[in-house]
Amino acid sequence: MVTPKPNFTSKPVKVHLYFPGKTICRSNPRDCEYCIFKDLLPRMYIRAMEKITEKILLEKSSPKTNKLEQIKILNLSRMGLKSEDLPVPLLSKLCSLEQLDLSGNLLQEIPKGLCLPSLKILNCSNNDMEDVVSLEALRNIEELRLEDNLYLTVNDEHKVIFLLPKLRMFNGKDISSTAHHIRHGSTEILRKRVIGVWERSFGLPDPITAQSLAAVEKRFVVAACTQIKYGPNSLSEYTKWRVEMIAKEYLKSLTFSEEEGGKITDTTPTKENETPAERRTRDLGGNSIVSPQKRIRNNSEVVTEASPRKSSRLASAAPVEASPRKSKRVTSTPQKTDPMMSSPRKHARMTNVGTPEGSPRKSSRLENASKTESPRRAAKSVISTPTSRPAKGESPRKTAKDQTTSQQSKQKTAKTENNTPRKTAGAKLKVTQEPVSLQPLHVLQCHSRQDSPDDFSTQLWACAFEPPQECSDGGISGGSRTVATCGGETLCVIDCESGHVLKKYKVPGEEFFSLAWSTVLMSRTGGSGRPCNILAAGGKRGLVKLIHPRVNLAFGEFHASRRAISIMRFSPRNASFLFTGTYENKIFLWDISGLDRDYNFKISKLLVLETGSTPLHLSLLPTSPDTHLLSGCDDGLYVFDIQISKNTQKRNEEMEIVFPVYKKKDKKNTYRTIDGLSFLSDDIVASKSHMQGSIYLWSWSATRASWNGRKKEVPAVVLAELQWSSTDIPYLSLGTCPGYGYVVCGDEQGRLWMYHITDTMMENFKSGKTISATEVLEWPSPVRAGKGALEGPSINGIAMDPDLHYLVALTDKNMAVVWKREGR
Repeated sequence: MVTPKPNFTSKPVKVHLYFPGKTICRSNPRDCEYCIFKDLLPRMYIRAMEKITEKILLEKSSPKTNKLEQIKILNLSRMGLKSEDLPVPLLSKLCSLEQLDLSGNLLQEIPKGLCLPSLKILNCSNNDMEDVVSLEALRNIEELRLEDNLYLTVNDEHKVIFLLPKLRMFNGKDISSTAHHIRHGSTEILRKRVIGVWERSFGLPDPITAQSLAAVEKRFVVAACTQIKYGPNSLSEYTKWRVEMIAKEYLKSLTFSEEEGGKITDTTPTKENETPAERRTRDLGGNSIVSPQKRIRNNSEVVTEASPRKSSRLASAAPVEASPRKSKRVTSTPQKTDPMMSSPRKHARMTNVGTPEGSPRKSSRLENASKTESPRRAAKSVISTPTSRPAKGESPRKTAKDQTTSQQSKQKTAKTENNTPRKTAGAKLKVTQEPVSLQPLHVLQCHSRQDSPDDFSTQLWACAFEPPQECSDGGISGGSRTVATCGGETLCVIDCESGHVLKKYKVPGEEFFSLAWSTVLMSRTGGSGRPCNILAAGGKRGLVKLIHPRVNLAFGEFHASRRAISIMRFSPRNASFLFTGTYENKIFLWDISGLDRDYNFKISKLLVLETGSTPLHLSLLPTSPDTHLLSGCDDGLYVFDIQISKNTQKRNEEMEIVFPVYKKKDKKNTYRTIDGLSFLSDDIVASKSHMQGSIYLWSWSATRASWNGRKKEVPAVVLAELQWSSTDIPYLSLGTCPGYGYVVCGDEQGRLWMYHITDTMMENFKSGKTISATEVLEWPSPVRAGKGALEGPSINGIAMDPDLHYLVALTDKNMAVVWKREGR
């Protein structure tokens, strides 16, 4: 018998989609000529022509029983079922059903009227689902799978998360945090905009009739959906869907107030026992980004909430290529170059590498930059770190000569003005007598490109602890254990105690170099302001990104420079004042003011400070942060007058502070690159120069008092000199903890040099002799499964919380190390 030739001109019911290796054709097999003539129709489809009966349900159930009411698990996968093949009355008898597998069928939606009150787990993957709203009836679902439904989009995923209030696992991933944002983060913003549309252009008809009200509702919904823009374009369908809900709900609330006894049917999904106030604050949600400055944003820029797990332990991976910085430690000594020709940072670390315009820090990092992708949780890692102090002889710490055991109690802080580098100059310290003890707690790998556990090349540059906020009851909340870190194309917010990556912000193609926190007042109705912690971050693109991590919102951005941003710092006195140091060899002072509940704000440029070289560090005077700014640059340390009351907007330095190490200048190094700068007290400053091999402690007040107002150069009044590594690696920044009198600086081997500075130590300092470190914490040597311990990288940045409960060290190999104080 001759097989008839298929007629490919006939129109199939649905486009044929056949995937090799799968036995199911995604079209209706009866109407698919390809399947029929190629004999690909699986036998299971023959059975699908039978009706779902009670017998079939009992056969495919677990545990085995003879009563539908006792079935808890049911597997109806791969039966070729369509939506109409599911008998609602029969399935509704499964009152105890907790888990249902409908994968591998031809379902387009869940049948209306289906009631499964105990259902918690549903698998609808590999179907033809087109309508997810039908899932709303199954409100108790906690786990849902919808993979391989080709007609579903990211908009449908957001709808599902909004409609199912108890959903916590979606397509195998924990979405608890993201779901909270989708359900509770932006409804007030949308609601206010919807009300604005109504108040500008609409009003209730007079008299109110069903027909006139329907006409007004139709026009109002269309206007709201057309005029209101929110979030990335990829979520526009979901946004319109939510705007329509809110608009109808608002109009019905107005109608209810106008008509006594009028019935309003709420079309918005509500939780069980949900109050009206809770319903009003439900969110539009999604990984939306809203900037009042630019409403339509790149949908690749998103803030996500990482899974509440230790998503950072180092996983087994292939051997890692050495960092260019690491290979340069011995081979050559960095030399200074023209900052306009290449980045000073890039040249200092990679003198044998080309310097095309690009990343001012390390151009080679861009070669393997990943394509735009949705940010996921940080790359998982498996790490072994010391959990207790090792036995004697194996201690990862090297304790220097102890200089604190016989110290006396401290006197009150007193400033002195002295124009000579005497050891008694400067303010006295008021710190604890005993040094603290730190142990490694977590090693996190959370800035990987494409979340790859193999990425040990992304350099991490800056970190800062979130400032605490005053509560309404007068207490303090948050901040002490939450730290923000940046490096590569991501910015992370981390809980130091648990090691959880709480938030993650990604901008593909960006390379973040700096970040800063500030507590600003968000204006509210009635004139009162609500304090909120915002985060500013910048890098290679010269853009400042403004983020409110608590609500997962990147609410704005502005261009701060034509070139990269090297450093950022908020003023502690004027919370809206932001200093940005740039590779234009300038420092800009911006005023980010007028932040309101809709995240609208105003940007004003207040000052332009000419530095002559790239600013690397910025420090404001603790006692008068609105008068002077210290800037550690690639070519020296400069002091600027930043008083706004003066008329001049563009300013040069008031003076340059010079150090004794400058006298060692030779052909290879000028020692003028200030790559570490921070105040240890109201008066004492810690700073270091590249290749200095030590850290200076000097007095700001005594140094300024020695300035005669005519000469630009002023010698620093050095109080002490701290012994440090003799490395030639630049830009290994130091950190200070004024409350405990600590200076900490990492080196090229992953070690932390800790100095507990006390008054007794300062008084015993003799000029020409360096003070040894109180303690040197060795690199914790985290172990990769099957690959052994990781060697110590360079420590690029240090941050400590004010109470020194935690210390965070950032490396040039995509690892953030969290240390915790013992006994806490």
